[in-house]
Amino acid sequence: MANIKSAKKRIGVIQTKTNRNKRVKSHLKETLRSFETALEEGDKDKAKEALVSSEKKLQQAASKGTIHKNAADRKVSRLNARFAKAFNA
Repeated sequence: MANIKSAKKRIGVIQTKTNRNKRVKSHLKETLRSFETALEEGDKDKAKEALVSSEKKLQQAASKGTIHKNAADRKVSRLNARFAKAFNA
């Protein structure tokens, strides 16, 4: 357990950031799951809506540092490729 005031503050700050990151990652997983289910159902409109939502959530997470920018870009690229393969083939 920390004894110094600044160390105690850092523990609180770290806990706050950890909770926020967990919440953001949970929302990301939800949007990615909704995209997956829309693809499986073959619903193009629903899939497009989920794709746009997923892209937005990924970019927001990257801008806040929850995930790396390149990781977000890679995931967006792969989602777009899967969407194109499913509905433009």
